[in-house]
Amino acid sequence: IWNLVFMQYNQLDDGTKVDLPNPSIDTGAGLERLAAVLQNTHDNYEIDLFKHLIQTSIELTGAFEAKYLTSHRIIADHLRSSSFLIADGILPSNEGRGYVLRRIMRRAMRHVYLLGTKEPLMHRLAPTLVTEMGEAYPELGRAQALIVETLKLEEERFRKTLGRGLKLLEEEQKNLLSSKILSGDVAFKLYDTYGFPLDLTQDILRSHNQSVDIDGFNAAMEAQKAEARQSWSGSGEEKDEAIWFKLAQNLSPTEFLGYSHTTAQGQVLALVQQGKSVEKVAQGDVFVVTNQTPFYAESGGQVGDQGRLTAAGFMGVVTNCTKKAGKLFVHHVTLEDGCLSAGDVLELLVDNKKRDLTKANHSATHLLHATLRHYLGEQVVQKGSLVGPNRLRFDFSFNQPLSSLQLQAVEDQVNDLIRANTSVQTKIMIPDEALKIGAMALFGEKYGDEVRVLSMGESNDMDHTSYSVEFCGGTHVKRTGDIGYFKITAESGVAAGVRRIEAQTGPGAEAYARGIEDISNVLSTRLKTKPSLLTERVATLIEEKKNLERDVKKLKEKLAFGGSEGASEGSTKDIKQIGSFSYLAKTLEDSNPQDLKPAADAFKKQIKSGVVVLGSSAQGKASLVVAVTADLTDKISAVDLVRIGSKTLGGKGGGGRPDMAQAGGPNVDALLSAYGEIEKALVV
Repeated sequence: IWNLVFMQYNQLDDGTKVDLPNPSIDTGAGLERLAAVLQNTHDNYEIDLFKHLIQTSIELTGAFEAKYLTSHRIIADHLRSSSFLIADGILPSNEGRGYVLRRIMRRAMRHVYLLGTKEPLMHRLAPTLVTEMGEAYPELGRAQALIVETLKLEEERFRKTLGRGLKLLEEEQKNLLSSKILSGDVAFKLYDTYGFPLDLTQDILRSHNQSVDIDGFNAAMEAQKAEARQSWSGSGEEKDEAIWFKLAQNLSPTEFLGYSHTTAQGQVLALVQQGKSVEKVAQGDVFVVTNQTPFYAESGGQVGDQGRLTAAGFMGVVTNCTKKAGKLFVHHVTLEDGCLSAGDVLELLVDNKKRDLTKANHSATHLLHATLRHYLGEQVVQKGSLVGPNRLRFDFSFNQPLSSLQLQAVEDQVNDLIRANTSVQTKIMIPDEALKIGAMALFGEKYGDEVRVLSMGESNDMDHTSYSVEFCGGTHVKRTGDIGYFKITAESGVAAGVRRIEAQTGPGAEAYARGIEDISNVLSTRLKTKPSLLTERVATLIEEKKNLERDVKKLKEKLAFGGSEGASEGSTKDIKQIGSFSYLAKTLEDSNPQDLKPAADAFKKQIKSGVVVLGSSAQGKASLVVAVTADLTDKISAVDLVRIGSKTLGGKGGGGRPDMAQAGGPNVDALLSAYGEIEKALVV
């Protein structure tokens, strides 16, 4: 069932073996292997968990033969891995953790394809996985909707290129020489054009005792990166960043005072202008590093503070504050008056108004995050945010748009928390202790020995004292009531399985609400109704518009038939007999191109057997439709005829079906000639 591995040495780079301070034995006795022993099986894939997943895969695909068992096992195993990753908030992408997930998913999806399944399968297996493991791992149940949607979208995306990629690979395999090594260029094309991770290509080749030229693949990858670098002029950021790491070696970390102060004195430790460290500046823009600062440096989605730097005979405007080399707070300063030198002592003044607005938006973002998890489930994970003085933006994992009712419920709950006016608490904690009390940490973020934990709002949950508990180093309000008012302004999708909410707080939210009210009042005045009845009035107008459009369509059809319903002398005078069938060619004045096909269908019914040619002109372009009755389509093609007419009009062909085709061209005056050329073709 397992092997015993006696771990005794640590082997150094030069091959020297050094005794481990604590030798150990690795049994490899994982839970699945223990389950195999308890269930008296000789294979992990025969334990109850995998048996049910594999059986479901067999039933859904209809691939019962023993030769497909390996594919079913891979699908079951990779479905489990993928689902847990998605439940942890990871979504497929082309980099980092997301690419690891994509590689796992696509290896399984290739085996789904080999089973001959025409439609996506893995998302249909997810409910079985949740049934089997959801009790022990409740996060699977909470994230089931996201798991299903993510699996389905990824398999649909991969299927668009999988077949063509496999065909290319099969053709290349046939041409491989005795070396049995696939060209690195071909492997890279599969990766770059068809979405084949390298290990997927290797997996396919391995089953045929073939391999990939890894060096060639890496060379092709590097060539593409070099081409991209060459085509991008760049901003010189890499060169600029180097100077900060050099400065950081000689400077102490900037002390941040901004949690309790918005003004402070600081001594200039370094000045950087145009990528170089300087001792003095007299004009232009400059980066200023001080020993301490009340300015918040842009991080964690919160924008940097703005404000002023002053001293005797000096004034500078701070447009942003960023953190460099992990420890230096860098003020982006535009000089307005005087000179600045290293060693000068400055007054650092944060713009209090913008800071307060940013704090309100940041605290509201925490309440929004907690509320989304409350209403949508714990599968909601933050995927990004932007917090500034004018607005907030919050990206989160969720598989479908939020309804208007859901958005209203979220907005109402956040405003209820604001009105409760509870205090906002901050505490420095050890990360593990913070996680134990339910603090939310951003997945994948690196945290030090201590973290700042922010708590706000009262929870109805007996296990927690606060509604929102998160790791956060940003600036926040002292009480939730300081946020004032919260208003969602937009909800949209930004990527597969990722939604975005945009919102405003305080004065910004009030201004937004007033703007909506102003629009409502203007529309009510113009539509001569009360604001409360505006929705009904607009619905009535929409219905009236639809009715008018139907009336106009009927009038156009009537005009096409010579001003009367159905057949009349006016509508039949243009009909000619060509052998055993009829031919009608007619220009419909004041008709749009989209009106021609319905009119042609009506004329076809009238002539019973024959060819209808209708033309119109609009905006300097001629349009042409040719219709052929069903009894003649085996002899006459509307597509062939419309192309003859299009050539006369100066067009480039046209297309459609044998019974109905459409074309156009710039020669408006050539419509009659086009009718004539089509008639000649029929006579011949």
